[in-house]
Amino acid sequence: MYMSGESLLIILLVGLIAGWLAGQIVQGTGFGMIGDLLIGVAGAFIGSWLLPQLGLQLGSGLISAIINATIGALLLLLVVRLVHGGGGWRRRWFGNWGRRGWGGRW
Repeated sequence: MYMSGESLLIILLVGLIAGWLAGQIVQGTGFGMIGDLLIGVAGAFIGSWLLPQLGLQLGSGLISAIINATIGALLLLLVVRLVHGGGGWRRRWFGNWGRRGWGGRW
C-alpha cells in the first residue's frame, strides 16, 4: 500500500485535532502534542471500525473524519480511565472524603 506525503499529513492532522479535542473533553487538558497525536490516530482506527459496526455513517470529508476520530479517541480515553482506576473522576465526584492526609481533620 502506497501512501503519499499529503495523505500522511492529513492523517496526522486529523489525529492531532481529534486527540486534542478528546483530551479537552475527558480530562480538561491536552496530553501534549505527541500524546494527542497518538490518542487521535488510535481513536481514528477505533472510530472507523466501531461506527460502521453500529450502523452509523457520518459521511465523507475532513470534518467527518475529525468527528469520527474524536469519537474513537473519547471511547479510548474512557476505557483507559476505567482500566486505570479513574482516580480523576473519583476525586471530582467524592472530593477528599475518606482520605486522611497532612491537612486532614482528626
